[in-house]
Amino acid sequence: MRTVRTKATRAIALLTIVMMAMLLAVSRPIAAQAEVIDRIVATVNGHIILQSDWNDALRFEALLSGRSVSDFTDDERRAVLDRLIDQELLGEQMKSAFFSHATESEATARIADARKQYPEAKSDDGWHSVLTRFRLSENDVVSHMQQQIDLSRLVDAHLRPEVQIDSKTVETYYREKLVPQLKQSGSGDVALADVSGKIRELLTQQKLNELLVSWLQTLRSESKVSVSNASIFSREGVQTQ
Repeated sequence: MRTVRTKATRAIALLTIVMMAMLLAVSRPIAAQAEVIDRIVATVNGHIILQSDWNDALRFEALLSGRSVSDFTDDERRAVLDRLIDQELLGEQMKSAFFSHATESEATARIADARKQYPEAKSDDGWHSVLTRFRLSENDVVSHMQQQIDLSRLVDAHLRPEVQIDSKTVETYYREKLVPQLKQSGSGDVALADVSGKIRELLTQQKLNELLVSWLQTLRSESKVSVSNASIFSREGVQTQ
């Protein structure tokens, strides 16, 4: 009787070991998938950018552009990652900058423009269906939009004081670019006085873009930025819509 019990005990122990081995075998692929989703794709001065951050940014940009994530080329995906790195660099500059941060209502107003791209988004239920398709929540979209507005205001506060567009530059643009464009399109003449303000702002934005590129290059040269080779052109962990 004792021998039978001993054999039964051993059998149970062996069965337990086999079951544990099976569980480990099943859990390894799941763990591997988790590593793919949340692996580190870049670091910026010690701050980590995860695969999931990249995925979220891709979905957000796809939502705003009215495209599917699967339509993004490898170059476009890498450009999104580059923008995440730039955001980290600029985010560090916010600590010493003074500007009005975006409110939720301001972000919602901007998001309303994105909703217009989707006919089904006229109703709140339809909009939520769109967000679900992109695997985004309302809070995700608001947060992303607030960050975009804040970064835009940071750039404006830091660089706009350096931009000076004089009247001669405005007049030159009007005479050499705007007037020929109006004639080519068959539009009527527009007086310089009526469009000088818009021309000045257009030229200001162009100059701001040039200065931003230079600023980002400087920030990168002064920072420690590392991008994982495995992340370049990676499509793993990104769900398509």
